[in-house]
Amino acid sequence: MPDRIRSKAKIFMGPELEIKLEEKSIKPTTMRLLVLKKLVESTVAVSLNDLESKFDRADKATLYRTLKTFEKKKLIHSIEDGTGAVKYALCEEGCACEPKDQHTHFHCIKCNETFCLTQSKIPQANIPTGFKALSVSMVYQGVCDNCS
Repeated sequence: MPDRIRSKAKIFMGPELEIKLEEKSIKPTTMRLLVLKKLVESTVAVSLNDLESKFDRADKATLYRTLKTFEKKKLIHSIEDGTGAVKYALCEEGCACEPKDQHTHFHCIKCNETFCLTQSKIPQANIPTGFKALSVSMVYQGVCDNCS
């Protein structure tokens, strides 16, 4: 990408987004900065299709790779809320995406939005000897305050 365009993207999106990517050893491309900006601005978890609808000319494969890079580098976490579409949200500061770091989620059955309940950690379970939990998920389903 020409430096002229890249510098405009930096100004528009702010240097803090670029710093956030660099802290996670993610190269700050324009698409990555745009996706991160959407995730930062969102109050709910977003799916790949949600992101695709927000960008007119975005390639779905590029968006998918961006999300997978963010997830691998522990910038975002994925949520399977029972709808069949994986959703993504930013991780909290200091999150290592270990089972002990994970929180519950709330999925509204009316508006189909999924919210992170960061104040509500998933309780520890007694895992049998020899077993190793790699992830854990807990999703409440109901009606959010906007829909009730």
